[in-house]
Amino acid sequence: MGEQKEYKSITVEKLIPVNYDLGNLSIFDPNPLNNEKLTNNKGKDKENYLKEITRDNVQLLINQILSLPVKQTTDSNSSSGEQNSTMTLISLPDPITPLPREKSVPKGKEPTRWELFAAKKGIKKKGKDTKLTFDEDKGEWVNKWGYKGKNKELDDQWLVEVEDKKIGTEDELIDPRKLKRDERKKLIKRNLSQQKRNLKNGN
Repeated sequence: MGEQKEYKSITVEKLIPVNYDLGNLSIFDPNPLNNEKLTNNKGKDKENYLKEITRDNVQLLINQILSLPVKQTTDSNSSSGEQNSTMTLISLPDPITPLPREKSVPKGKEPTRWELFAAKKGIKKKGKDTKLTFDEDKGEWVNKWGYKGKNKELDDQWLVEVEDKKIGTEDELIDPRKLKRDERKKLIKRNLSQQKRNLKNGN
């Protein structure tokens, strides 16, 4: 028969108590290392010494983890649910040690041309504007623009009043519905042009 392997005790004593961060599965050992063993280059004394320290600290960490509340659950190993297995789960506490970011902090977006102008002139940003407005004729909330938007309400009216500012101008005899549609098209075109210019300046 072969020699029976001797296992070390699961009880580990430290001169100075160690600190745990079970949420990060970490242990911090403030006990000083033996400088003589660390500087001994003969054989594997240094390597074995570090392995012993590591083994003891891992044992302490495992002891702490096993002292946490344990929960058992039954999980099915097959789609039919015929074979079940019991799993033992341990809930770790929240981490207490802040860890460094994996990636660098994202850079802020370059200000647009309008944002630079507004900052220079001291123009404050408006609050968030809702996309809905109340239509008193319909008695309900409708979109300000877009599909069935409030800005298109003239398109469905059979009689449209000519605005006072259009009287006596070349637009007086043009259908007001057409003028409104043309204004919307010009506004959309101008906004798209401004957006492209902002993107170009932002790059």
